[in-house]
This record gives sequence, structure tokens and C-alpha cells, in this order.
Amino acid sequence: MRLNKFLSNSGIASRRKCDEIIKEGKVTVNGKIVTELGTLINEKKDRIKVEGKEIKLPSSFVYIKLNKPKGYACSANDEKGRKTIYQLIDCNERLFSIGRLDYNTEGLILLTNDGDFANKVAHPSYNLEKEYHVNIVGDIKESELAVLRKGVVIEGNRLPSAKVEKISYENNVTKLSVIINEGLNRQIRRMFDAIGKEIKLLKRVRIGEVKLGGLKRGDYRDLTEKELNSLV
Repeated sequence: MRLNKFLSNSGIASRRKCDEIIKEGKVTVNGKIVTELGTLINEKKDRIKVEGKEIKLPSSFVYIKLNKPKGYACSANDEKGRKTIYQLIDCNERLFSIGRLDYNTEGLILLTNDGDFANKVAHPSYNLEKEYHVNIVGDIKESELAVLRKGVVIEGNRLPSAKVEKISYENNVTKLSVIINEGLNRQIRRMFDAIGKEIKLLKRVRIGEVKLGGLKRGDYRDLTEKELNSLV
């Protein structure tokens, strides 16, 4: 097996990023630093380390969907000491999330120990739709919806366009469906900030064909075969 594929399958990073890690001299094979791209290894016998930490392939692949509650970080070890989503999951495998939700956003997030699968699904070229339900304070004008759909401009830079539909307006709260493809950092919060709207609730309800469904906050389950096949 090629070294970069081994590292990617182990969840280190994408194959391209793994090539960079190899070139930087951070990887050893049986105690020797390897910097040559395309290096072949015996994944069953060779000892592979990245920055001194031994790396192994997962014994089996796990694919999970979680309803992330507000107030949980998506990092395995949060530098601020906050609760993380990994404290919600009872699994012996080393899992990592496919994409992230910020600390104050809730909803659907996918976790796996299959590096190749994760890197494929997360790559922008895969063009997976992500749907969010957004509750904002007050009503919203058609002109403001048009700005969101076209892509708001912030400091001269236009954010990607979005599909935005108004679901309801009740008790001075507007509920909207927002669908994006690219998922830039804090994209939806930045969109609504730009038009002066305060977000009360931001929840992701769908990734591709995989829906949040009836999962309660903090609950998780394995993806069904149908859900998994829809992503690959």
C-alpha cells in the first residue's frame, strides 16, 4: 500500500495533505524518516509513526450520524476545555467528523474512522448540499431574501449563493430553510450578520440525502446502508 493512502485511510488527512506531511519529514517507517512520495509499505508489518505517534489502520469501519447539541465543540481535544461531541459517543474506534459545526450550532454531523470516505465526502468537488433551519428575530423582506440567494458581499468579497426559503413567521420569529454547497467557515452566520439579522437558532437538518430525522439532541446511530450508499 502507498504510504499516503495508508495515512489517509487511518484518518490523518487527505492524500494530498498526507503527501505534504511526508515531504516535511514528519513520517517514519520502522524508525526511519521517509520523505519520498509514492513510498510503498506493508500495512500489516511495518510500523508507521507521524510525529512520533504510531498510526494503525482501523480494525473495522464505523459510520455514524449524530444530533449535535448546542454547546459542544467538534474538536477531539478542545483548547478551551469545553465539552466535545466525542464525549457523547461510546465507540472504541478513533473517530473524526466530516466537516464541523460551530460551538453554538446544532444538528446533523457525520463521524467515521474511514479516512478515504471522509475526505471524499468533505471535498468541495463532491458538491453535497447541506440544509439548515434558521430562526431569526423579526420578519424578513423579499429584498433581503434576494440578497442571501445571490450571495452577500462582505468587505468586497461575495459569499457563495444559497437557496433560501421562508417557512414561517410567528411570535416575531422567522423560520427559514437555507441550503448551501460549499460550507465556508461560519457562512450562514456571516450571511445573516451582513443583512443585520439576529440568529436565535441554527440547526443542520440534512447532508446530501442523509437527514437528521427523529434523532434527539445528543443521540446518534449508525448510518443505514441506504444512507451510506447515498454518500458514496
